[in-house]
Parts: sequence; structure tokens; C-alpha cells
Amino acid sequence: MPIWNPWHGCHKISAGCMHCYVYRRDASVGRDASAVAKTGDFDLPLRRDRHREYKLQPGEGTVFTCMTSDFFLEEADPWRPACWQMMRQRPDLDFAIITKRIHRFMDCIPPDWGEGYPNVSIYCTAENQEMADARLPLYLTLPIRHKHICHEPMLGPINIEPYLASGQIEYVLCGGESGPGARPCRYEWILSIREQCVRYGVRFHFKQTGAVFIKDGKVYHIPRKLQQSQAAQAGIDYAGE
Repeated sequence: MPIWNPWHGCHKISAGCMHCYVYRRDASVGRDASAVAKTGDFDLPLRRDRHREYKLQPGEGTVFTCMTSDFFLEEADPWRPACWQMMRQRPDLDFAIITKRIHRFMDCIPPDWGEGYPNVSIYCTAENQEMADARLPLYLTLPIRHKHICHEPMLGPINIEPYLASGQIEYVLCGGESGPGARPCRYEWILSIREQCVRYGVRFHFKQTGAVFIKDGKVYHIPRKLQQSQAAQAGIDYAGE
């Protein structure tokens, strides 16, 4: 999975941020994760190798963008236009942006955005019902071609049927929380989201169990390296209609 981190550092704004992996990793090396700065990979989509080929190639998959920050973070306002320009220059790549700041979206789009760039997907996070009901109604009003919902970390049961019923959501993914102090994820929460997606023909992916996974009343403590494979073994992904 290609990752492009044009800047690094973020600020916690909701329950899903409590055990942020970026803060955890930065703390382990004495770095302040709340300090926002451009990275050396800022221009990664335009970089070429010694054969003059782009380093990021379409066959490698979707480019997940700004995974150690939030693309719509206020401090990044001066840098974001250049990133939009790079996405325009690489229509052969698909870019995915996961955000907890969907409320800033309209203040951050480029002048030629229109109904959205065809090669950009925006994932709106909703870690619990409170955030689903706060973010998703706004999300549905926005000019975005590819709308996806991200329940990660999933912290409780969530009803997204009113939003799926809009017909605008293409894809939903769920996952538990990893790392020390991880809050539990219950299998019935995952299954409920899957059932909602099936009812509306929306593609669904169970990404990872998280570190503390509860199924049939039993608590499982799952090592990080097995969390994705254990989720895959459940065999509940749904391809949509």
C-alpha cells in the first residue's frame, strides 16, 4: 500500500484520537507529535527514479495520503494547494484521504475542484455514534465523487443506515484499536455495520480486529502482526452491488 505523507504531526480532536499511533510512535523517539511540519516526501507523487520513471506507479495501488497527520489540518493550509496540484498532475494514481476534519473541507478545496477530482476518495471517520451523527450529515452535502466511511478505531455500536440510504456512500471499512491501552472492539458491532452495508449494496471491509477483540462473550488479546490476518479469516468482506 503506497503512503504519501506530505506533512507530519497533528492535534487530537475526538475520542478516536485518544491512543493515536502517531503520538505513540513519536513519543518512543522523543518527538512531539503535535508539532506539524512538512516532510521530505512532500513531492513524492512527482519524484522519478534514475530511469525517469515515477516512483509511485498505478499498479502499486491506492496512494493513502497524509497518514501521519490530517490533510485538512489548519497548519497545513499553506502547503495543501501544492498537494492538490500534484494530484491533478498524476491522474493515473488514485489518492485516498482519511479525515476527522470534514468540517474544514469546503475551506480547503482548490478552485477547480467542481464535484471532485475523479482520482480522489475522501474517507470520513466515525469512531462512534456521536461522531457519525456529527460528521456524516455534513459529509453527504459535500461535492465529493468518491465517499467512503471509516470506522477505525470502532469504539461502539453505530447506525449508519440513514447515510447509506442516501446512495452516496461507496465503501465502508471497520477496524479495532491497536497498541497499549487499546479499547475493545466487539464482533457484533462489526457484523451490524456489515449487515447495514449489505442492505444498501455498499462495499464493506473488515480491516483489523484491534488488540482487544470480543467475540461471543470471549475476550481475545491479539498481537499487532495478526490483527489484519485474523480479520481476513472472518471472511465477512462484502463486494457490494
